[in-house]
Amino acid sequence: MNENINETKTDVISGRNPVSEAIRSKRAIDKILVARGEKSGAVVGILAKARENQIPVKEVDRVKLDHISGNSNHQGIVAFAAVKEYSTVDDIFEYAESQNEAPFIIVLDEIEDPHNLGAIIRTAECAGVHGIVVPKRRSAGLSYTVGKASAGAIEYMRVARVTNISNLLDELKARGVWVYGADMNGTDYTKCDFSGACAIVIGNEGKGISRLVREKCDVIVSLPMKGKINSLNASVAAGILMYSAMKSR
Repeated sequence: MNENINETKTDVISGRNPVSEAIRSKRAIDKILVARGEKSGAVVGILAKARENQIPVKEVDRVKLDHISGNSNHQGIVAFAAVKEYSTVDDIFEYAESQNEAPFIIVLDEIEDPHNLGAIIRTAECAGVHGIVVPKRRSAGLSYTVGKASAGAIEYMRVARVTNISNLLDELKARGVWVYGADMNGTDYTKCDFSGACAIVIGNEGKGISRLVREKCDVIVSLPMKGKINSLNASVAAGILMYSAMKSR
């Protein structure tokens, strides 16, 4: 328990003025937690600014805020700031172009475990991925825990956040990217050609990729299962597909 507190302290901003200034300065903030029932004018104003900037807000018990902030004077509000600034989708395309390579992108549809996100970032950096895209809501952000799990790869990988993954896939396809969704009952991954501009979509740890996202994929790609369980850890599945794509490329 104490280890988790220490790991998150570096990306937690506690108190009304610090949180307000972080929003005003356009610092990358993954989410804001506010005490349940908090009605003070200052906090209401902060939350209005947060929503204007599309920052997710969640109400929690004060006990949880005490725990997260290490019992500091949080004044009923804390923010989780990213340890690294997010990139844009255009940044990812520009980097691929600078390398004279077809874009190679990983899209994460609501990966919630920070250790999974960190592991995926680490493998992506090793496999030559140009960038990763995550949704703004219902997703792990670039926290200290993610950075630690990435073993430093977070410093070299471009991670972009978007409001809607389905709309992102439409944009990628319009820009000539072929979209592969990792899911059951698809084409054997060993029979797929990832050599061109491609994006691989990895779904949520429990639910997989959403129905709408699945429908937007050009190809559904699957990993053969010979054991008694029917799925792999998300970061392991992502790693297998990334290295298969690297071989094709």
